[in-house]
Amino acid sequence: MQDKLTDAAVCYIEPTEELRAQLTPEQFAVLVENATEPPFRNKYWDNHAAGIYVDAIDGTPLFSSQEKYDSGSGWPSFWQPLDESRLAFIEDTAFGMRRIEVRAKASGGHLGHVFEDGPQPTGIRYCINSASLRFIAKEDLAAAGYAELLPLFSGHSQ
Repeated sequence: MQDKLTDAAVCYIEPTEELRAQLTPEQFAVLVENATEPPFRNKYWDNHAAGIYVDAIDGTPLFSSQEKYDSGSGWPSFWQPLDESRLAFIEDTAFGMRRIEVRAKASGGHLGHVFEDGPQPTGIRYCINSASLRFIAKEDLAAAGYAELLPLFSGHSQ
């Protein structure tokens, strides 16, 4: 993942009052202030419904339930994004650790971190805060403006 690092300045998010009004306090803390929500006490860690996960700020489709798995971490985990080009990877050395932060490239919002301990076929674990996402169930995709993503679920009974 080190070879995919993005310049942190590319994904800066301005903490405006408009954005604060758009988001819940927890979403603002996670997306704008880089907070981490508690494990096992967040909205999507145990969600098994079919659908997509979009950026809570601007609605960019980021992840699918097809690539979500139970990592045991207490946060939603995915082995790959819908489109890696929609993500930015920033070196994070906070708290004396060396990690790679994942941000939504379009909005700049903090999503979580990525690790190289995921399942095959990628071996990658995108550990994402629920507060940074909005889930759209498969049956609601068309009405929500994401009809082009319905083929992701054809042939799956999930």
